[in-house]
Amino acid sequence: MKTITSNQKKWLTLIGTVMAQFALGSVYTWSLFNSPLANKINEPISQVAFSFGILSLALAFASSISGKLQERFGVRNVTIAAGVLLGASLFLVSHSSNLLMLYICAGLLVGFADGTGYLMTLSNCVKFFPKNKGLASACAIGAYGLGSLGFKYINMYLLTHFSLEQAFAAWGIIAMMMVICGGLLMTDAPKQTVVNNPSNNNRPRKVKSGEFTLSQTIRTSQFWMLATVFLSICMSGLYVIGVAKDIGENYIHLSVASAATSVAVIAVANLSGRLVLGVLSDKIERMKVISFAVLVSFIGVAAIVFAVPTSNIFYFAVACIAFSFGGTITVFPSLISDFFGLNNLTKNYGVIYLGFGIGSIMGSIVASVFGGFTPTFYMIMGFLIVSLILTLIIKHPSYKPSSITNQRLAIQ
Repeated sequence: MKTITSNQKKWLTLIGTVMAQFALGSVYTWSLFNSPLANKINEPISQVAFSFGILSLALAFASSISGKLQERFGVRNVTIAAGVLLGASLFLVSHSSNLLMLYICAGLLVGFADGTGYLMTLSNCVKFFPKNKGLASACAIGAYGLGSLGFKYINMYLLTHFSLEQAFAAWGIIAMMMVICGGLLMTDAPKQTVVNNPSNNNRPRKVKSGEFTLSQTIRTSQFWMLATVFLSICMSGLYVIGVAKDIGENYIHLSVASAATSVAVIAVANLSGRLVLGVLSDKIERMKVISFAVLVSFIGVAAIVFAVPTSNIFYFAVACIAFSFGGTITVFPSLISDFFGLNNLTKNYGVIYLGFGIGSIMGSIVASVFGGFTPTFYMIMGFLIVSLILTLIIKHPSYKPSSITNQRLAIQ
């Protein structure tokens, strides 16, 4: 039997990651099912829609522990298990008869399955391309974003031609098979020894030498600064993306059709941000790319609050916010590896990724407590201003390896 070379493993892993990420991104079509589910269990749509907030929290939590699972079972086995759980969870959702069962199946189980596969496969893929981390991340996360767009049409077709139960079952089978097939192509990335070499790719790049463990990472001020930036971008992106249609109708006072157009605008801008900023981050310093993303997001939020409320201004604003959000979550894995090394990327980024789940509900909580969009937008702008300052002053941490870490690197 012919042995697969390391180069072939790298490209097979990339293909498998793109395939799995496309299927995992399908959860962002969840809004299509809110109304049918509300009719099925006879509950308000707002209560049903809260399941997606739980899903986001479970996704973030699962992402934070996926590194441990990979260390114990390997990327292939964990990805296959995530695919099976995703398919089974979607099947169970179709048979949910009350809100509690919906929150458990749609929120906790689907979110855990999606988060387990998402960050682990992304980080593993990035490790295979140390000189082109931004491009590899853009391919993987771009597929995740494209999956939400592709499955929009798949799930709309299923809902139109089949019952709700059959639509969920078909969605689950398709997503499960794609994740499993993608997992079968994956291989665990080899350990990396990071060497400071500013001449790489003929561009200036601040790359520290050494690898930070999770315990070392969370003791640095840079970790908390980056976590704040990530939380701010996720809060602005997820809040606006989640209620864009409502903002258009009730805040900008657009027609239902005009407000609904924002969904397509967001999808295109989100995907564009992932591809453009991901590739750009291999050309210039990644922290500068994040500074630009934070600024673009601030401009978008400020446009909603201060500009004359017109449809074009609204589309411009949500496009800025979605572009920034998509680009940031694409660049951040590579940025974290620049600061804290590649070997522990899944665990280090996994903790920061908790900001995704926290940010997904912070905006909604503030809006419900203080009454409306305006207080939430002002809070988001405040976070973005702080984040922009942090991106301009942050420096790479000094590395002081422990004797254990030195021994590990020496063995490698």
